[in-house]
Amino acid sequence: MLYIVGLGLGDERDITVRGLDAVRRCAKVYMEAYTSLLSLGLDPASLANLEKMYGKEITVADREMVEERADQMLTEAKDADVAFLVVGDPFGATTHTDLVVRARDMGVEVKVIHNASVMNAVGICGLQLYRYGETISIPFFTETWRPDSFYEKIQNSRRLGLHTLCLLDIRVKEPTLESLCRGKKVYEPPRFMTVNTAISQLLEVEELHGGSAYGPDSLCMGVARLGSDDQKIVAGPMKKLLDVDFGAPLHCLIIVGETHPVEQEMLEFYMIK
Repeated sequence: MLYIVGLGLGDERDITVRGLDAVRRCAKVYMEAYTSLLSLGLDPASLANLEKMYGKEITVADREMVEERADQMLTEAKDADVAFLVVGDPFGATTHTDLVVRARDMGVEVKVIHNASVMNAVGICGLQLYRYGETISIPFFTETWRPDSFYEKIQNSRRLGLHTLCLLDIRVKEPTLESLCRGKKVYEPPRFMTVNTAISQLLEVEELHGGSAYGPDSLCMGVARLGSDDQKIVAGPMKKLLDVDFGAPLHCLIIVGETHPVEQEMLEFYMIK
């Protein structure tokens, strides 16, 4: 059996009772570490906390392992119980859907144990979940690569008066372009996009397109460390959120659409002073 277990958003204690029971039954435990991270991070002390809580040794699975060598894990799951731990909910990333398809193609039974994810935990911001449009991802810009395919999606949601949840890039164990060209991988230091960087890039794209999808005065909500004890939520115009220190990762951003009176009352709790 392959168990795909959601860990929630905070720390090692956010796993469900059902998820913990499954992990403790497993012969081997992997933890996915590139689509998201728990607030405690991936340093050895943090992993030790996870292993102590779960009573199992944990193998960290990076992007390369999951996308290129997943068959090894699935082969192990043919003969023993294997757990694959995912921050948030197992289906918060398309990679994990692909993993289920591959497992079933190999005849491996799969059991999914759900948990909270950013997709529902953003309800704490006070904006009604069914009034969101398409969720977008914002990648880090480089000198030669500045993708803006998300712009049209934001524009469509704004026309309908819907909110837009923006998931911000994280780069963990990503090979440098130069090393790929040389055929010997050297990895970049970990990077996590901040609300401030996301807004700067969004404003650059708006200036390029000029479609008035949003602007410096557009109301947004910046969110940091959602689901943790020290989560931070600040609402305000883009131009003011640029100067807010949101602290440690992970961050996300919400572009606010038309608001219901109750949503507006909740927004006031978070409005920048």
